[in-house]
Amino acid sequence: MKIFQCGYCAHSLYFECYTCENCGHLAGFRDEDRTMLTFDPQGDTLISDREQKEYKYCKNKEYNVCNWVVEKDSPEEFCQACQLNRTIPNLSDAENFEKWQNLEVAKHRLIYQLQKIGLDLKSKLDNKEGFCFDFVVQKHDPKLMTGHANGVITILLKEADSVLREQMRRQLMEPYRTLIGHLRHEVGHYFWDRLIYNNKRLLKQYRLLFGNERVNYGDSLKKYYKDGAPENWQESFISKYATSHSWEDWAETWAHYLHIMDMLETAYFFGLNVRPVDMHEAMKENMKVNVTFDPYTVEDFDIIVETCIPLSFAVNSINRAMGVPDVYPFVITPDMVKKMKFIHKLLLPQRVKKVRTESSSRKKKSTIKDLGKDTTTSN
Repeated sequence: MKIFQCGYCAHSLYFECYTCENCGHLAGFRDEDRTMLTFDPQGDTLISDREQKEYKYCKNKEYNVCNWVVEKDSPEEFCQACQLNRTIPNLSDAENFEKWQNLEVAKHRLIYQLQKIGLDLKSKLDNKEGFCFDFVVQKHDPKLMTGHANGVITILLKEADSVLREQMRRQLMEPYRTLIGHLRHEVGHYFWDRLIYNNKRLLKQYRLLFGNERVNYGDSLKKYYKDGAPENWQESFISKYATSHSWEDWAETWAHYLHIMDMLETAYFFGLNVRPVDMHEAMKENMKVNVTFDPYTVEDFDIIVETCIPLSFAVNSINRAMGVPDVYPFVITPDMVKKMKFIHKLLLPQRVKKVRTESSSRKKKSTIKDLGKDTTTSN
């Protein structure tokens, strides 16, 4: 995630900010170019501080679950992230409302990342090949589970309860269980359908790395929950659950690929460097890292891995100093790198297309701006 600034006073803003804590100006995220706009709180309309252009908030702003904006004349009432919602919980229940807020924070961060990659984010509400989110309470249907089916990503509301989520993490002996982790995992299933399913060449490569997805899924899960993961699962899989079936290996690997990319993007925008002291010289060299690149612009995934490992060790060490769990409690093996390389290469054309589109858009805006300049001179 990049760093955002107030357009009025240049104070730093978080992605989820509704106002600038320094000057009080309203804040709103424009996803078209991943820019945080700010507005005079005394104004009758949302006129951006930088561009003097009028916007409106996504309709979900009234629930304080979305700070994204759309152009004033847009026929859309919801931003692109909120257009993906098919089902939200009953908001008359205060507990439901708080959990939904937490889910929306994670979902908006997911959409930011998918947009940055350049993936096509069609809403299933308008396009049968798109995807959507159902945020639901399980008590109304005990059979409901968090998962993905035909573009519908279902997330149980209880996953937004930090206490219950921690209990589930311990019960399932998972080192990591977060809302954004769930969302990244489930959307990975959707993009397997979109990117791989109908491509024979990619399917062949996929099966060499992740196994045969045609193996019965239900039987595989039953076996996993009965027998658990193989003894040496750490050598080839990012998690125990990834061993249950080819599709789950893919979704788990996809999610961790997104974790790494987001972590490095954030480190890049903060200009983080790791320069250890008081270490043996040989080890010190292995731990040195300078995050000087946006990972979404890097073609060679080895560079990303070589940067991620010492960075995650440093961040994990800071967390341990504060008595909280590791940010990234995983060990990346060569087999896992091969799988993530496959995903990185798969998504590269999407990123190139996105960069070209954004570059063309910036040039167009620049031309329009130049044409609109007042060329009159005075004597």
